[in-house]
Amino acid sequence: MTLSPRFLDELRSRVTLSDFVGRKVRLTRAGREFKGCCPFHNEKTPSFYVNDDKNFYHCFGCGAHGDVIGFAMQHDNLSFIEAVETLASEAGLEVPKSSPQEIEKAKKQKSLYTLIEDATQWMEIQLREPQNIEAYRYMLDRGHHDEQLSRFRIGYAPADRQVLRNVMKEKGYTDKDMIEAGLLRPGNNGKEPYAFFRERIMFPVADRRGRVVAFGGRILPDHLRPPDRGDYVPAKYMNSADNALFHKGHMLYGQGRARQAVADGQPLLVVEGYVDVMACVKAGFEGAVAPLGTALTEDQIILLWKMISHERKEPILCFDGDNAGRRAALRAVERILPLLKPNQSAKIAFLPQGQDPDSLIKSEGSQAFQTVLNHSLSLVDFLWHSHTSGERFDTPEQRAGLSKALEDRSLMIADRDIQHYYRQAFREKTQKEFRSNLLPNSLKNRHNRGSYQAQNQGIVSIKRPRFTRPEDKLIAAMINHPAIYEHFEEEFGLLVVEDKHLDNMRQDIITHILENPGCEKDNIINALKGKSYAQYLNKLLSQEIYALARFARPSAELDEVIEGWRQLYQSIAHNTNISQEIKNGNNQ
Repeated sequence: MTLSPRFLDELRSRVTLSDFVGRKVRLTRAGREFKGCCPFHNEKTPSFYVNDDKNFYHCFGCGAHGDVIGFAMQHDNLSFIEAVETLASEAGLEVPKSSPQEIEKAKKQKSLYTLIEDATQWMEIQLREPQNIEAYRYMLDRGHHDEQLSRFRIGYAPADRQVLRNVMKEKGYTDKDMIEAGLLRPGNNGKEPYAFFRERIMFPVADRRGRVVAFGGRILPDHLRPPDRGDYVPAKYMNSADNALFHKGHMLYGQGRARQAVADGQPLLVVEGYVDVMACVKAGFEGAVAPLGTALTEDQIILLWKMISHERKEPILCFDGDNAGRRAALRAVERILPLLKPNQSAKIAFLPQGQDPDSLIKSEGSQAFQTVLNHSLSLVDFLWHSHTSGERFDTPEQRAGLSKALEDRSLMIADRDIQHYYRQAFREKTQKEFRSNLLPNSLKNRHNRGSYQAQNQGIVSIKRPRFTRPEDKLIAAMINHPAIYEHFEEEFGLLVVEDKHLDNMRQDIITHILENPGCEKDNIINALKGKSYAQYLNKLLSQEIYALARFARPSAELDEVIEGWRQLYQSIAHNTNISQEIKNGNNQ
């Protein structure tokens, strides 16, 4: 489509840049301009300026620059034509069509948009009609209050096969239009067309501009439907078939709302269905979307990345915690791997077994769901878990098999740099696991190294009085300075602690650091107190310990902590022959 400079100039003049940008960015006046924090990179001091007179924005921090069309494209991840259409709609302008075919296509689409919008409004009314009160109460009983039903434009399709058809015909629409829009199904053997959706709660599906283009329909429970159905068992969910406006593999339920939420700093979440999206939004997770009755497609994965305007693009994909959920996660990851690019990935989160976002939030609250998100796995960690959890790798053949399986996964990645780093990460993980000689089921309790008897790892420990042992000082230093974990990950994992409860605390420290990168001392202490380790903390984080190990003090400099930790650990290794054991393991 070719647009004339005259039309584009008129469009720019109709839309005030500061008004449009001000809906996305908090702006304050600065003389003849406006300023705010740049939406395209993280900053605390405003360096982003908007000038209405010159009709451009500019960021002195990252160099972002453009007019209102460019801002719509960059901020909302729109194509040029999509940005122009969005702005033209706001300005009350009609985007010119350049050919008779395009003009005819635009007229047809406009007619279908209007038809589907009229059908949506009618279904919304039906949900609240007295004869459909059971459907309305059903949604209320599921925890969806009236305001939320209105926000998502939830409706109801009655059982009558002809009522929607008749209503739309009175508005001037033809059977052909309704069949093309997916509202009617053609009749067999010359019979009349009939409604595609019947006795269903209706979930309108909107495009990125908020226009309804399709529907998902959930059947009412059996006790709310007439019993004389014979052997017919309707599908729980039905979705509109692809049409001129809608391609289910290219869209996501809730994408328009979620795009803005992500621009405002919310995480982008992918859940399974319509009700899960509603539950997430109700709980404050506005960035939730769902595929439309299918597994994630390549187009939907790319769309997810486009919905995130900042540099690091990592949507969180949520799956059930059972075996079926893990298989679905693996299928999704297999589709993602060939598409990976620098700073363009995903995370995998598993819900408790038997739960979905809707049931989890209802039973345990939004914090329980947030905890699930906090425990999400990177793709490389998910693949490692998938190939090692519950498996034994006692023989060279078993270990070679694991290496080959992980190598095959890496080769699915098209980007050479990312492929290189995946292969490197897998090699490091396998070397670490095999060198440590972990016992079966290690992945179920990945940091449970110290809980095995010392002789199982060839390590001899020396008994000392409680809370005066070297390991106590090492643990205290790790709590006060979690940044040193990256320097001593393997050593801390192999550290033998005789006291069972103290060893459990060591393992919880490791888990917390891995699950909360960059966490501070206070975060770890609060987490440990929540697990009833307060007594141990009082004794570990004490002047008695600090007098014996100055490097463990909270006020110690990082270099001092690292050097003190290393020297003390090496002295333990020397006394217990750990050095020789590690050397032997490296030579295997």
